[in-house]
Amino acid sequence: VEDVIQDIRTRGDEAVREYSEKFDRWSPDHFLLSAEDVDQAMSRLDKQVIDDIVFVQEQVRRMATRQKESLQDFEVETLPGVFLGQKNVPVVASGAYVPGGRYPLLASAHITIVTAKVAGVERVISMTPPIAGEIPDATIAAMHLAGADEIYLLGGIQAVAGMAVGTETIVPVDMIAGPG
Repeated sequence: VEDVIQDIRTRGDEAVREYSEKFDRWSPDHFLLSAEDVDQAMSRLDKQVIDDIVFVQEQVRRMATRQKESLQDFEVETLPGVFLGQKNVPVVASGAYVPGGRYPLLASAHITIVTAKVAGVERVISMTPPIAGEIPDATIAAMHLAGADEIYLLGGIQAVAGMAVGTETIVPVDMIAGPG
């Protein structure tokens, strides 16, 4: 893993493309999906799928909002002149990795993207792999409806490393969330 990360750090997009081809047999002109790509993916889904995604995300958003409300800033003077406390400050950018492969994990989009947006993260990027060379429409819809600012069709270590160290076309993030 260290070698792959270092290779991506050194060679950027070229390395990401090679690993994507090697591991996912996927090397499109660009990994970042356009608004049109997202709209097309969503248009291929049944209305019930979209409704279900929206319903689940409303539940996650409601709970995340309550959690955020329960986290209070405070400061106390524990000894004369010694002040301790906590201040909730959202990160500027986070990455959400949404696994795919044989079994896409839409719940990862709900939990990692919706909660980041509720927390106040300014820029949330999300990445998921293609499934057998195809766009995973429901996953893309879940990422979009959750509020992802950028959606990449890119998976595996090359996606996580790209978010972590950045490339010519992927601006790195401050933290990455996802299962595993």
